[in-house]
Amino acid sequence: MDFSEALRTDRLVAIIRGRDAEASFRTVMALAEADLPLIEVSLSGKDALSVIRRARSELGDAAWLGAGAVLTGDDARRAAEAGANLIVTPGLGAGLEESVRQGLPTLAGVMTPSEVIAAEALGVSALQLFPASAGGPAYLRALRAPFPELPFVPVGGVDATVAPAYFDAGAVAVGVGSPLIGDAADGGDLDELRKRAAEFKAVCAR
Repeated sequence: MDFSEALRTDRLVAIIRGRDAEASFRTVMALAEADLPLIEVSLSGKDALSVIRRARSELGDAAWLGAGAVLTGDDARRAAEAGANLIVTPGLGAGLEESVRQGLPTLAGVMTPSEVIAAEALGVSALQLFPASAGGPAYLRALRAPFPELPFVPVGGVDATVAPAYFDAGAVAVGVGSPLIGDAADGGDLDELRKRAAEFKAVCAR
C-alpha cells in the first residue's frame, strides 16, 4: 500500500514528540500493536533518530514510520538513514525539497493557498494543514474550494471530538499528537494510550 492509499484507508497519523527516548520507542510499538500503522516521530523529541532507527529494526521495512519536524536537508538525509520512509515538515523549505529529491513520501505543512500551490509544484504526497486550530474545519472547507482533489491532513489541536468535523470538511486523514499520545512518550501509562488509540480508530472508521 502506498502512502496516499494508506492515508485514505487509515485516516490517522499518530505524532510522537517525547522527552524520553525509551518511552517514545515503547509508544511507537504500542501504537503499532494497536493497529495504528501511520506513525510519525518528531525530530524535536529526545533522541528521535535513535527511536526511529530502533523502531524500524523492530517493525520491518514495510511499516510506515515517519520523521516529523524535518526542517533542513540534513534533517531529511539523517531521517532517511535512520529508517524513516515518510517525511513530515511544518512548512516549505530545504527539508521538504531534499525529501522530494530523494523520492520519499512527504506530508508538507501548508496554511495558505500560495503554500498549497508551491507544495503541489514540488510534487509532495499530501498537505498537512498546520496549525489547523488557527482556522478550524471551516477554514479547511474554504481552502479546499480551489483545490478539491488535493489530500489535506489537518494537524494541531485535533482531538477525537473535532476530528469528525474535519472529515466532513474534506480531510483525507488527521494528524494527532498529545490528544492521542498523552504522556506515554514521557513515561506515562501505555494502557491509557491503548484506550485512546481505540477511541481514535473508532472515530476515523466512521
